[in-house]
Amino acid sequence: MTGVLVTGGTGKTGRELVRLLRGRGVPVRVASRNPAAEDPDAIRFDWDDPATHPDALDGQDRVFLVPPVQSGDPMPSVGPFLAEAQRLGVRKVVLLGSAIPLAPSAPELAARVRAQPGWVVLRPSGFMQNFLSPHPLGERIRRDGEIRTAAGDGRVGWIDARDIAATAAALLSDLDAIPGDQHDYLLTGPQALSYPEAAAIITAGTGRPVQVIHASEDRQAADLRAAGIPAQFAAILAAADAGARTGRDDEVSTAVLDLTGHPPRTFTQFVQEHAARWAAPTA
Repeated sequence: MTGVLVTGGTGKTGRELVRLLRGRGVPVRVASRNPAAEDPDAIRFDWDDPATHPDALDGQDRVFLVPPVQSGDPMPSVGPFLAEAQRLGVRKVVLLGSAIPLAPSAPELAARVRAQPGWVVLRPSGFMQNFLSPHPLGERIRRDGEIRTAAGDGRVGWIDARDIAATAAALLSDLDAIPGDQHDYLLTGPQALSYPEAAAIITAGTGRPVQVIHASEDRQAADLRAAGIPAQFAAILAAADAGARTGRDDEVSTAVLDLTGHPPRTFTQFVQEHAARWAAPTA
């Protein structure tokens, strides 16, 4: 048996990737901590429980790798997993990374993936889905009609998670589907936008005013902690947000179009599709 093991298979990107792969007739094993009982191809997988890793990998020749969520150091869990994948003969690993290293060990993780056969590192920019609840950014927009950020007027090449999934599907549908594997791909939408520009698009698309409040990095970290983000990861996210002020994230790539044959969604399209999600809460 061969197929694709999708870790994080019930997340924003993983769920869409599973749908796309199955639509192409690709066998998929959906790995998650709480597998759906009605899905015969779902399997329990927990980064903190190494005993679940061999069964998830068994018989799979491709892996979509989503590191542990909100972890400051994924290597203790992911390192042994990659060693087991190589031992079991996995022939392609596609890592869902980030346009900028978040966890301090992110470069080490990417290097370990690059030591695998048929490796690919996807480095998406900020997710458009972050503007939707239950993400803290989206929840504040829905609840208070505001965005609080340490990014100033720095721009980010926001990308829809569905376009990330489409790119991963193109790479994972067949071992030989995309030539020139062993590659890093920066994934962005078609336009880089600042938070004030994004707020203006949401306001125009929904009729609900959204204001931007500029905050310090420390205040941003405190807000994230208050929203339930672990302190170490809240500090990482706040630093990443503040780093956008320098223009570091003001990049746009053509990778989505190049790999899928379709242009990525614009932020305006995203807002039009999800306008109802920003409705003010009722009393």
